[in-house]
Amino acid sequence: MRLTVLGCAGSFPGPDSACSAYLIEVDEPSGHTFRLMLDFGPGSLSALQRYASLTSVDAILLTHLHADHVLDAASYVVVRRYAPDGPYPALPVYAPAGAAERLAAAYGPNGEGQLDDVYTFHDLKPGTLTIGPLALTVDRVNHPVETYGVRIEHGGKVLAYSADTAPCDSLIRLAQDADLFLCEASYLDGEDNPPDLHLTGRDAGEAAIKANASRLVLTHLVAAWGSEDRAYAAAASVFAGPVEIARAGAIFDA
Repeated sequence: MRLTVLGCAGSFPGPDSACSAYLIEVDEPSGHTFRLMLDFGPGSLSALQRYASLTSVDAILLTHLHADHVLDAASYVVVRRYAPDGPYPALPVYAPAGAAERLAAAYGPNGEGQLDDVYTFHDLKPGTLTIGPLALTVDRVNHPVETYGVRIEHGGKVLAYSADTAPCDSLIRLAQDADLFLCEASYLDGEDNPPDLHLTGRDAGEAAIKANASRLVLTHLVAAWGSEDRAYAAAASVFAGPVEIARAGAIFDA
């Protein structure tokens, strides 16, 4: 599995990154490269074009329906529906219930946003599913709206993604023995942070320890009022394994 960071800015686009979006790629024996979009936040459609063709996406998984994780899936409708060699077949979208209505409203008012010709929606529920060659486990995590953390397995390797969450037991289960743990760290330690919303760097490091993860990548940092240095230091102070900060354009193998 290859993970390409298309966007990693928390809550709104940053000066150097789009919002949350990750391209998961697997080279299949047939020669086809299977591509899963994991979240599709604002600005990430631009980044996608630097790493793959616009129409090469095979499936989309949206962890939750907050704007910073989904809005470019509305922009992507134009690509699938109106490309000169289109329209393209409906693309599977795995997301919390209500995703069809959410994206339709974002795309256009008064019925303009009907998307059945572009997307086939599948409601996420806690449990396991298969998307192409990927085996996934999803579970609810601790965020104000219905949100799913994700565990992806292929070829004996495990990639775990926290989505947006505060500390919770399901996050530890999803990241158990992960080769790569992509974990949000939106808040700074030592601040008066709202409860049940996001993690700090230290929270992410402690989750990685409890999960026995091999490698921790911190994401969803908010550049406008966060600190990469403080988030990294807090995580590294408790987790002894490799810790990195996600950056737009970074590529990780898992």
